[in-house]
Amino acid sequence: MNRMMKASLKSIAGVLLGLTLALIVCHFAGESPWKVLKVLFQSSFGSGYDFGMTLFYAAPLFLTGLAVSIPIRAGLFNVGGEGQLLIGALAAAYAGVVGKNIASPVAAVLFATAFAFVAGGIWGLIPGILKAKRGSHEVITTIMMNFIAAGLSSYVTLYLIKDPESSQAETMLLPEAFHLKPFEKFAGAPMGWLIFVLIALVFVIHYWMWNSVRGYELKAVGENEKAAETYGISKQSAWMFAMFMAGGMAGLVGVVEVLGNAHRFKLGFSADYGFVGIAVALLARGNILGIIPSALLFGILQKGSASLDLETDKVTRDLSYIIQGLIILGVVAEGLFEWRKKAKNA
Repeated sequence: MNRMMKASLKSIAGVLLGLTLALIVCHFAGESPWKVLKVLFQSSFGSGYDFGMTLFYAAPLFLTGLAVSIPIRAGLFNVGGEGQLLIGALAAAYAGVVGKNIASPVAAVLFATAFAFVAGGIWGLIPGILKAKRGSHEVITTIMMNFIAAGLSSYVTLYLIKDPESSQAETMLLPEAFHLKPFEKFAGAPMGWLIFVLIALVFVIHYWMWNSVRGYELKAVGENEKAAETYGISKQSAWMFAMFMAGGMAGLVGVVEVLGNAHRFKLGFSADYGFVGIAVALLARGNILGIIPSALLFGILQKGSASLDLETDKVTRDLSYIIQGLIILGVVAEGLFEWRKKAKNA
């Protein structure tokens, strides 16, 4: 059995362990575990709208999962997805303002997508440069960049491109050409062909990681940066490129939200997608393709838990956070088991 298959089985075991523990918590809280499972399932897949919303919640997690997984390949840990997606979404909204005369929907969407990717990429590149040139730890700098992004997006939204006819903290409405159309069968859920584009993107990144020179360089630097430099691979270049790509992936969340849902930038639109993306990447265990089922799982939990407040008496939607935490603990518990095994054999 190859290493990827073993990692996948361990992730599945971690999910089952975490879900089992969460259901035990429900039992002791006085709620039927089977009823909780039924509510989660029906709320996620019970209708076309429910399924569309599940995909809508999962869509940003494909991107923020990639935003964490790509730097991991190079030995970095990106905690700045939340800030990067804010800047990307703001850039997508700004593209709609400056490109209001673009009549072609294809050109408009590509224009806004480029803005979102480049803006998020630059925001991710800054910690990459600080890491490469100054040795600053990327966890600290990406966290700091999150706060700067929050303040900057607030200022731009409220004072530069705010909708003068709205009392909410939101930008002007994008022209019709920038609107992504949802599927009718989703009965109003804001998800259409974009979900297939995002799944295809995960496959493209996976292929690129394993079959390109740059992908090999990231892997070499991540596994042994000194050995990589011996063979002429620049770790500084790899770090900066990885963080630019990570920021770009997170920035594309702006396409999902601004073009596909609100058709404008709204402060506070993110349901902590950047931070949940960390959990998505950890559950995928470094396997890019593993991001697809991992993101879908967290999308199911986010959509399904919304009905817990109404359908159950003893538990609320906060249960989803407990389940997420227990799943991650179940996945990382492997390290404890391996440590105990080595301790016994010592």
